Order: sequence, then C-alpha cells, then structure tokens
Amino acid sequence: MHSNEYPDSRVEKARRLRRGLPNFKLVRYADDWCLMIKGSRADAEALRDEIAGVLATMGLRLSEAKTLITHIDEGMDFLGWRIQRHRKRGTNRHYIYTYPAKKSLKAVMAKVKTLCRQVEVNQPLDDLIRRLNQAVRGWCAYFRPGVSSATFAYLSHYLWQTVWRWLRRKHRRSTWKELRRRYCDGGWWPHGQRELFDPEKLSTTRYLYRGANIPTPWPAT
Repeated sequence: MHSNEYPDSRVEKARRLRRGLPNFKLVRYADDWCLMIKGSRADAEALRDEIAGVLATMGLRLSEAKTLITHIDEGMDFLGWRIQRHRKRGTNRHYIYTYPAKKSLKAVMAKVKTLCRQVEVNQPLDDLIRRLNQAVRGWCAYFRPGVSSATFAYLSHYLWQTVWRWLRRKHRRSTWKELRRRYCDGGWWPHGQRELFDPEKLSTTRYLYRGANIPTPWPAT
C-alpha cells in the first residue's frame, strides 16, 4: 500500500470514514503480524492481495495455512494469545479481550506433565520444583498483561494435582496427613527448600501499547 494512503492520524481516519473508506492498523512482532481493519471483508481481502504483492517483491509469500481473515467476534489466535470480543458479564456492553489461547495452555500443561515424568521420584522434591518454577513462571510472565486470571487459576490447580501425584508415587505408603506435614507444613501447597510457584497468586497487568513508538524500516514518503 502507498504510504500516503496510510491512516496514521485521527484526522485522516475520520476523513476516510466520511468517504466510506476502511481504516486499518498493523501490529507486528518479528515476522508475525496482524492487520486490524475497520471495514468490510472485501476491504480485508483487497489489502491481503496488496500485501501479497508487496511481499512478492521481497521474494516472500503469504502462507495460506497461516493467513486468516476473521471477524473480531469470532476471534483469532496470535502469538499465543486469544483475541476476541465478548459481552462483559452482567452488562450489555462488548469489549475486546486478550487471554492465553487454549493451545498455549495445553502446551504449558504438557510441559508440567513431562517434567514430572522426567524427574525421577528418587530425587528430592526441590529438584522438581526448581524445574517447574522455571517453566511455569516464564509462561505466566508472558501472559501476565492480559485477562489471564482464570487461566492462571486453572493452571495452578493442574500444577498442584500433578505435583501431588508425583509425591504419592514417591511415598506410596504414606498417608495424606503425613505428606502434608512433611511437604506442606500441614497445609496443602507443597514446597521443598523453595516453594512451588503458584500462578493463581500472580496479579495481571494492563498492556501498555507502544506500537506508535516502534520505528518502521520503510520511509514515510
């Protein structure tokens, strides 16, 4: 697309809307990008074809399998996030929410399960906790700037269940009470020399949009 057609100001966007033209915003991270359009599906398809033409001059092409045109109410997965518009519970107002995609959640759960299999039960609990904390804490940090509290709570319960199954295999003849006294100080959350990271206790944050401050490699004129 031509740079002088890019709606990069509120005045230009308003002018385009008055003329019945679509507005759009490009969000990119490395070689992944998403084009958000206020317009029709035909507008989206026209821009897709135009982008394909620009990429062709660089020896690149759009992947048909990874290229999707969708409505925001249907949502999409982007960089591990689910982006979709929902009605806010208890109201008639709709908002766009970003939260961990199901595929991302399944991936970290599979990682937790794998680690609990890789660490033998003859090793101390602290070895397992150290490896789990590294994996889960990093995953949660990535998804912290979003509507992730419900996902974190779900992951916390799964983590607790999986570690407890590991402890039950480690001490097959011990009772729940004995294991809680030994590994939880009488409570329920296990720890060794360090405490198992609890995703549910991690507060979420607002994402600060910085897109306007990221320089583009293409000239403005």
